[in-house]
Amino acid sequence: MGRTKNQEPWYKDGLKFKCTGCGNCCTGAPGFVWVNQAEIKALAELTDMEVQSFQDQYVRKVGSRRSLKEFPNGDCVFFDVDQRTCQVYDARPRQCRTWPFWNSNLKTPEDWEQTCQECPGSGKGALYQLGQIEAQRKVVKI
Repeated sequence: MGRTKNQEPWYKDGLKFKCTGCGNCCTGAPGFVWVNQAEIKALAELTDMEVQSFQDQYVRKVGSRRSLKEFPNGDCVFFDVDQRTCQVYDARPRQCRTWPFWNSNLKTPEDWEQTCQECPGSGKGALYQLGQIEAQRKVVKI
């Protein structure tokens, strides 16, 4: 559902979101958490590792891109299942920082509704204005 240059998106009046810390965005079906070199460096520093060692242990190459590794069930390698928390939250990649305002979640109202079904904080909490949503949406294309 594309839009012309002057057409406002369906979410022009803003969307609500408040992270509940449920971990649903960190778990589930296998996928990718894309990382760039600056993010790898920040994650390595936070985990007190050398960059190369961090990459060898936690990063996989996917074509010309890099993604954090996952457990076989699809959970992020940095998600603590017992505590239901991210072990690297302060250095989490931009993909994680911009959830749920991804292109794939914002294409249509139906896509957003599906996101709200999977993420208990989507559709609730603080109202994000259009400018805030668009700024986050443009950070990473997902």
